[in-house]
Amino acid sequence: MFNSAIFLPIIVMAGMAYSILAKKLTVLAACTGAILACFIYDAAGYTGVAMMTAFFILGSAATSWQRHKKMASATITETKRGRTVLQVLANAGAAGIAAALIYFYPSLADFMLPAMAATFASATADTLSSELGMIYGKRFFNIISFRPDRCGMDGVISLEGTLIGIAGSGIIATIYALGLGWNMDFCFIVIAGTIGNLTDSILGALLERKGIIGNNMVNFLNTLTAALLLSVMKMLFI
Repeated sequence: MFNSAIFLPIIVMAGMAYSILAKKLTVLAACTGAILACFIYDAAGYTGVAMMTAFFILGSAATSWQRHKKMASATITETKRGRTVLQVLANAGAAGIAAALIYFYPSLADFMLPAMAATFASATADTLSSELGMIYGKRFFNIISFRPDRCGMDGVISLEGTLIGIAGSGIIATIYALGLGWNMDFCFIVIAGTIGNLTDSILGALLERKGIIGNNMVNFLNTLTAALLLSVMKMLFI
């Protein structure tokens, strides 16, 4: 019964209602997220939806946590109406691509299912490390030069934030393992999610600070990097 799709509309509608009423997403962004959730369910069942939901809940909570302390040091990415369609696609678009590949090429599922998890692991790690790192980080430094830098700037990380990000990847990997089985994919997802998160910081320091690319592109590229890295690890070690 639990594997039945009967619960999917309830979950999707509840998620849309909450995200719109709580002003976490704009109406169009919520609709975009709902469509992605359906594609992800088709590819990975409720495990995929659970990973997406966990990313959304953890990210929203981290963004709201002690928000007043972040105002002076960071750029707030949410508008008063919530995150936009482009922001949703930036964080979950790579997972949608993985779902589409599974749909058209089912033989790729062994690679694309953990790759999908890696995209959510990277997105979760990125959000938690940046949002909570600003609160709990002690010393902040530029990921390229390793010199002290201002908290909240693109490409600036802290040890505490990085560890929180690893924990975020671990949460997504655990959800994946509970739904689809415990194996080496768990480790691959955590590693890929962590490296994807660090890639976000590197791109932020090298390109985003100079205005070459924007935050949405940085977020999409970090999740895509995580997916590609996981696929490479699967090919090399399995």
